[in-house]
Amino acid sequence: MQLVLRLRPLALAASLLGGGLSFATGAAAAPGLDAQGLAALDAAIAPLAPKMVEWRRDIHAHPELSGQEKRTARLVAEHLRRLGMEVQTGVGGMGVVGTLRGALPGPVVALRADMDALPVAEKTGLPFASRAKAQYMGKEVPVMHACGHDAHVAMLMGAAEALAGMKAQLPGTVKFIFQPEEEGAPIEADASGHVPSFGAKAMVEAGALKDVKAIYGLHITANLPPGVVGYRVGPLMAGADNVTIQVEGRGGHGSSPWNAVDPVVAATQVVAGLQTIVSRQLDISKEPAVLTIGAINGGTRYNIIPDSVEMLGTLRTFDEGMRADAHQRIATTAEHIAAASGAKAKVRFGPVSYPVTTNPAELTEASLPALKLAMGGKVMVIPKVSGSEDFSEFQKQVPGFFYFLGATPEGKDYQTAPSNHSALFDIDEKQLPVGARSLAALAVDYLKRAQ
Repeated sequence: MQLVLRLRPLALAASLLGGGLSFATGAAAAPGLDAQGLAALDAAIAPLAPKMVEWRRDIHAHPELSGQEKRTARLVAEHLRRLGMEVQTGVGGMGVVGTLRGALPGPVVALRADMDALPVAEKTGLPFASRAKAQYMGKEVPVMHACGHDAHVAMLMGAAEALAGMKAQLPGTVKFIFQPEEEGAPIEADASGHVPSFGAKAMVEAGALKDVKAIYGLHITANLPPGVVGYRVGPLMAGADNVTIQVEGRGGHGSSPWNAVDPVVAATQVVAGLQTIVSRQLDISKEPAVLTIGAINGGTRYNIIPDSVEMLGTLRTFDEGMRADAHQRIATTAEHIAAASGAKAKVRFGPVSYPVTTNPAELTEASLPALKLAMGGKVMVIPKVSGSEDFSEFQKQVPGFFYFLGATPEGKDYQTAPSNHSALFDIDEKQLPVGARSLAALAVDYLKRAQ
């Protein structure tokens, strides 16, 4: 997930003054979780803080790319088994699901963490910095937890241990979902155009959400104040679609382009034409959208007109209807502009194709009192995030609430701290028990409210 979340000081001050972020701790308790229940959670989580730091550093030093999370999955599964849970492995690939059945009857709620790392060469200089390398797209690449998934796993392992110790008081069941491939598996469509499922979608298809009534997840960021939760109702993170456009021409000699069909010139015209989709065709008064072409590949020599050119890009949208409309407009624009040059354009979307991450109003508003209680009131509404998350695949099946946790490292300014996916990305490890507490609190609150 590409996340850049910058809040200007004036915007933060406005949210503080406008009630978007309240640091008061005297707010009314949630209908389910109360101050006494939170105190019990705190008593269970506080002793686990050193463990969470140890887990996070171990996972950070041994990152694994999407679809290769074997060591991380084994670590998680062994931990959940030691806690006495029912554990499923190999769920939708490397996924792990632990089931904690409370002693009292009630519904099933799920908590999720993602496990995969990125092909990034770490530059943090941390004593536990990654030196790992792995195969990616046919090449050996450095690997780093540059998006905080190591922290997500450690926090959910902590929440699992805390809640397992409170099993006798739990009115229902908690599923702990440890998901692979959130960053997108390096796969392509098969001969028939079908893209194999991966990540959250593959776990859903494998039954990870069986009987689940609601799911919660968080994402850590260095670009919110430490210990502050950021959320919003409705569209929170953009839907994402990889865009590949193949422009087919007819090769020839650069000295006589009239004897060829130049796909390079056609491709440049397609790129220019695509810019009008967001600026002139989509109704961005409804929701924003972004279309970027990030790579153009074609040709081998200065005086040879190639047969084809390939363009790679990304589409980000915050409305599923607009997303479908944009798909059609991209295909139509590319095909018609290429045809005007005598070339042909073929457009395909994926393999990364994530829906919009949308927090349903009912679940979000019902969960906020417990979240504010757990965070000591440090909760604020944030702008839409143009990064994407396949937590949205869970939200397509059951109500799901997703939020951000600020974890700017000590000595850094959250306005300028290296963001997720940076080779310099790091977090404040003091926020690990804070994240575990928020997840555990939301699960307990949901179960209690459902009674």
